[in-house]
Amino acid sequence: MSIATRDVYGKVLVELSENSRIVVLDADLAKATKTIEFKKACPERFFDMGISEQDMMGTAAGFATCGKIPFASTFAIFAAGRAFEQIRNSIAYPNLNVKIAATHAGLTVGEDGGSHQAIEDISLMRSIPNMTVINPSDGKETEEVIKAAVQYYGPVYIRLGRAATPDLHGAGYQFNWGKGEVLREGKDVSIIATGIMVAKALEAASKLQEEGIVATVINMHTIKPIDKLLILETARLTGKIVTVEEHSVIGGLGSAVCEVLSQEYPTKVAMVGVKDRFGTSGKPDDLLKQYGLTTNDIIAAVKSIK
Repeated sequence: MSIATRDVYGKVLVELSENSRIVVLDADLAKATKTIEFKKACPERFFDMGISEQDMMGTAAGFATCGKIPFASTFAIFAAGRAFEQIRNSIAYPNLNVKIAATHAGLTVGEDGGSHQAIEDISLMRSIPNMTVINPSDGKETEEVIKAAVQYYGPVYIRLGRAATPDLHGAGYQFNWGKGEVLREGKDVSIIATGIMVAKALEAASKLQEEGIVATVINMHTIKPIDKLLILETARLTGKIVTVEEHSVIGGLGSAVCEVLSQEYPTKVAMVGVKDRFGTSGKPDDLLKQYGLTTNDIIAAVKSIK
């Protein structure tokens, strides 16, 4: 079964609606972000702020000062980009308990084109002090992330997608805050992936196995704080790392991994991601192919490390 992480977000908000502290804000995109499900269940705690993302973040900050747990939602390009100053100064600077659930991230927004494809949002959000950045890989992980975010005090940026993603986790999965997840163990190379690219990393590992290359696959759902211990452990084990993300190679997962390694254990790294380009309009699968984010691209990156 495949489901978009934004769809799961909408369903989980309804499940959590018995918590009277939760309020949900949206910027005129409730049908797309799926917060409309919460509006149907709890209209008195849903606030459509209109096309005013900066105001939405400021209002969310205000709710947080009153003891509420606000979830503020819009497309990632508008959350991380248009409302950056408000997130920085009104939410993160005072360390307020606001959850920013940003949907439609990455190239797989598809036909909406480069203006709406956020490929730099992880970079922007992880640069802000006090901000936690999480990029779930599938529906079940998204469910557990949203529930964990309610229990965690502080600002959180949750990156969600438009396109359906394969199920990677079963009913018993437990999200481990700030700790990467080893999905497959190997000795020849480590593939560290995040978000929708985790499924492709697993596919690549299976094909590499057929060629005698045994890869570790890690789901790095939490980009900040990054799991330094796991990165160092896998680097020492395999000596080669490939990072995989539906995001720019500048400032995203690959950069975060290299920051750890350069200081602690220099290791050969290849990055699979968007190479300093804007997106363009097209079908999601066609865009992933055009921008080098396919299973075969991961395999090529693994083989490129000598």
